[in-house]
Amino acid sequence: MPTNYGSVISNLDGPSTRKFSFVINKNAVVKRGQFVQIKVPDGLLIARVSDIIRSNRYYDNAESVQKIESDGKKMGENFPVEYWEYDVALVRVLGVHKDGMFHDATRPVSPGNTVMDPDNDVLKQFFGFDHDGLHLGQIPHHDIDVKVNLTRLLQKHMAILALSGAGKSYLTGVMIEELLNREHGRGVAVIVVDPHGEYRSFAEDPKYINKTHVFESANVKLGLGEMSPYSFVDLIPEITSGTQRRELVKRIEGLGKTFTMDDLMEKCEDINNSITRDQILAHLDNVKRLNLFDSVDTPDLKKLAVQGELSVVDLSDTTNMRKKQLIVSHLARKLFNARRKNLVPPFVLIVEEAHQFVPEGAKREDALSRGIIMTIAREGRKFGASLCLISQRPKMLSTTSLSQCNTQFILRITNPYDLKHIEESSEGITKDVADRISSLKVGTGLIVGEAVNFPLFVNIRKRTSKESGKGKSLESLAEDYHKNSKKNAEDAKQFM
Repeated sequence: MPTNYGSVISNLDGPSTRKFSFVINKNAVVKRGQFVQIKVPDGLLIARVSDIIRSNRYYDNAESVQKIESDGKKMGENFPVEYWEYDVALVRVLGVHKDGMFHDATRPVSPGNTVMDPDNDVLKQFFGFDHDGLHLGQIPHHDIDVKVNLTRLLQKHMAILALSGAGKSYLTGVMIEELLNREHGRGVAVIVVDPHGEYRSFAEDPKYINKTHVFESANVKLGLGEMSPYSFVDLIPEITSGTQRRELVKRIEGLGKTFTMDDLMEKCEDINNSITRDQILAHLDNVKRLNLFDSVDTPDLKKLAVQGELSVVDLSDTTNMRKKQLIVSHLARKLFNARRKNLVPPFVLIVEEAHQFVPEGAKREDALSRGIIMTIAREGRKFGASLCLISQRPKMLSTTSLSQCNTQFILRITNPYDLKHIEESSEGITKDVADRISSLKVGTGLIVGEAVNFPLFVNIRKRTSKESGKGKSLESLAEDYHKNSKKNAEDAKQFM
């Protein structure tokens, strides 16, 4: 039988179509964030407890309490204070459910209405869960798994926002598990841009080792013959002169399909204008030093985007931001163009530290990958090219790209500018919900947007895959260093 939580009361604030309060029965347990329901003429009204107030009329008057307790006695020794203590729940109305459909509440509930715990099946329908969806966690205070539809979560793009250490990578790991666990032929290709090498642990897990491919940045090559002359020139934003661009394009066109940076630089030696020649050669030399360009692409696109499998582009072995952006720009462009021609399966491109690759307000030379990622954000949903942008600094992330992420998973954020940015850019986040974001514990997040019908706090489920060794505590790192130093010293002593 459903639990009777209490009765709606009348006060200065309501009941209204948006909120109401109810007095909680003595034996009932109601918690902030819990969902409740009330039977109304239009169906079942679903609401969320936004806060709980405890009151006792014996303590209403501070002067009286001070006077009575001034001699050291407590109020409870002279008066039946426990009998007059009661809790009032402040509730935010979400909507009304009837015949599998939901609509806004157009009339307030009546004082005296009984408040009950909601039916689990109704809550699942209310939030739009899919029994075959991605299992990301559970609803706090309710025994209900959060299973979101794959299309609703990813097709219109997703963002995961949180401060460092709040669980972004952990949540992403859970999502990757769910994507890799899809039945054969029903999954998407998963490509992760991994600046810190956090996701290569999937390649060390027996359950996923055969589905995971790791590509280190040192082994990634951009095939000169596989990009158009204009695409290559665009990768060198310092070349702004029209004359320089024309001369360089002409030399590239004269080299055919297979050539190296040395071939291109040799070809540019025949440019008549010495100033133009020297400037082009200087720019090409800077690019050559990145050791990034070759005659053909590595990895091959067919190996990078494999249906139902994970590719980790591990950028942790380089600190050069330009090299990282060039890799991301080139791979993202090739993936998107191939998907438009149906040459690769539908994919989700997960970009960690997205504010580094799609920064807001940065100059073009400091944001080489921004253009293509913004293009995928605007147009990708039409072709099955999805984005998941992960960032600890939403304020520094491209507003255009973030606005195209129709689902946001928000973990703990404390920076007031980031909080304000999120509150203003996310529909459906009320003030009581926004106030909780800064105090979220690790392992709990807010999902809002296309994937769910209403903003929802989620306790993220435990991972089943091997976790990354990154992110160890400072104590563990110190102990590891001490052990390794001691072992190295002993090895050196034995060698001597």
